[in-house]
Amino acid sequence: MTSIIVETANADRIGREVLAEILTPPPEVDYLAWAEKNIVFSERESPFPGRYNRDLFPYFDEILRALSPADPCRIVTIMKSAQLGGTVVANIFTLGSIEMDPGDILYVHPTESNAQRWSKMKLAPMLRNTSSLTRLFPMKNRDGLDSVLYKERVDGRGAIQISGANSAASLSQVSMKRQVQDDLSKWENNSGGDPETQADSRSRAHEFAKILKISTPLVMPGCRITKNFEDGSQEHLYVPCPHCGHLQTLEWENMLANLNEDRPEDAHFTCIDCGCTIEEHHRAEIVRRGEWRALNPKARRHHRSFYLWSVVSALQSWERIAREWLGAKGDPASEQTFLNDTVGRAYVTAGEAPPWETLRDRGANSDYPKGRIPTGGLILTIGIDCQADRVEWQVVAFGREFRRWTVDCGVIPGHISDATCRDRLDAMLEQTWTNSYGRRIGLDKAAIDGNAYTEEVWDWARRHPASKLVMVRGSNTEGAPLTARVKKERNAKTGKLLKYSRRFFNFNASILKMALYRNVAKQDPLDRGYVGFPTGLDDEYYRQLTAERRVPKKRKDGFTEYKWEKDPTQANEMLDTMNQAEVAAILYGIRGLPDKIWDRLEQERETFPPEAQLDLEDALFDASAHPEGPTRPEQSKEKPRRSVGWAAYRK
Repeated sequence: MTSIIVETANADRIGREVLAEILTPPPEVDYLAWAEKNIVFSERESPFPGRYNRDLFPYFDEILRALSPADPCRIVTIMKSAQLGGTVVANIFTLGSIEMDPGDILYVHPTESNAQRWSKMKLAPMLRNTSSLTRLFPMKNRDGLDSVLYKERVDGRGAIQISGANSAASLSQVSMKRQVQDDLSKWENNSGGDPETQADSRSRAHEFAKILKISTPLVMPGCRITKNFEDGSQEHLYVPCPHCGHLQTLEWENMLANLNEDRPEDAHFTCIDCGCTIEEHHRAEIVRRGEWRALNPKARRHHRSFYLWSVVSALQSWERIAREWLGAKGDPASEQTFLNDTVGRAYVTAGEAPPWETLRDRGANSDYPKGRIPTGGLILTIGIDCQADRVEWQVVAFGREFRRWTVDCGVIPGHISDATCRDRLDAMLEQTWTNSYGRRIGLDKAAIDGNAYTEEVWDWARRHPASKLVMVRGSNTEGAPLTARVKKERNAKTGKLLKYSRRFFNFNASILKMALYRNVAKQDPLDRGYVGFPTGLDDEYYRQLTAERRVPKKRKDGFTEYKWEKDPTQANEMLDTMNQAEVAAILYGIRGLPDKIWDRLEQERETFPPEAQLDLEDALFDASAHPEGPTRPEQSKEKPRRSVGWAAYRK
């Protein structure tokens, strides 16, 4: 008879092993050591492929220490430039935590679509390529435990929940030991109120929770990451002077004061103590020896906040920083992008325009009349705004250095669906205006508001080529791109795809308004971004152009948000049409137009017709003496003088 041996588990031993595992203190959570052991960058992910190298990112050491349980702070904020490696810190915190100190982690992006993209393009590859995590996350469908927005450890001891701040439901009914609030400046209120407050409350039940807030700033007042930085310890990286050793921060204003616009490759800093030059080849050494110092040390125990900008990073050269500034200087929208993405600071807004009377008085003393294109205005666009009983329009000329001049404006009676109104709009697109050289110039691009009466607007717009006419609609979301094609939309009744999506664009109305209000305050016609006004505009034009201001709005949930508000007694169509005309110019390509194209436009449009040809000096003097249009020298008895418009052209 064959005997069968049956081995049974020792229940007492198993119980003791489980109890021992639970009672054994967890190993020290060392994110730096974990990163060096586990993080490997591919050539696609980083210009420095290979294992995580602390020598390349020494400024992250203290931030990662602050995120460990050994530091008592509850909140860690990083206000930073774009593309500085902040996502790497967030990934180390997230994945290192899920392995070394298991528990639930909430990772929140501005929108759910952002969250899905991050999960597929960033998180999944890291889980797949990090050997220590592969066994914990086999990346197989396990009854919903491995999805795009939810990743649970195979042993059930922790999970990563990925959410969008725009979804109140995804930020409710969960309790999280750790969380990451990514791209915080772009978070907008959702149906439940303030998403940041909702997310913070998810960690309220954990006494020793850790919340990482990270973002590039946007606009002040109202920037979330800037407010968090100011509420925290306000830590800056102090680096030693390579000559005298004096500790100091590398401030943008220091580089700007030493910037030679003709030689951006020489961009450098000056030591505030000994006055010696700090050059880029010093960067690696002084950053490695740098130390973090808090300007608000009393907050350090609860909330540590850090500021980093591109100048300390090996990912961007100082020459490139200088060139970016030279390309952005004078254009508020470009300056905002530079300050946000490169300097890592919020852009302080021009919340309202100068008094309309100031602009009116400047227009009254202008050197060109309404209906005439001044010297320097090379590209002509029109903004069209549809109302219930009229269509309003404004023609704007754009030139080099982001300068612009109002040329003409008016009202067409009737609704956009009326045949007579459409006929007049058709004629408007074919109209020409005379420039200071006597040439007739037609519209290069037109933009019509498609937010209201969309179907009627499209029915008219489709009769004209997309290269000449586009539909636009404004968005006051400050984190939105300057312009973006409208995604595919369908008819609410039929479900059919609307064809106008191919020529329909959203634009960031808030940024354009702030930029315009900064530019109209400029007095010097040679300034980059200068806005010129003709004689002949009535007071109502200026009232409409300055009709809005950016004001704080207190919500019922106590959160303050900033919105553009119109004077209820004042129309604002001239502000809207100015923005639409600028969008048309942007879509025409004005922001990236090569010098050779500008040169060609000057040759084509700013030379006298053959029948009125003058030599260069005669043209110079005549254009100044007769702003109403060029004349031959024998027709002028005035002493010639150099015009502002021509000076702008010569510059």
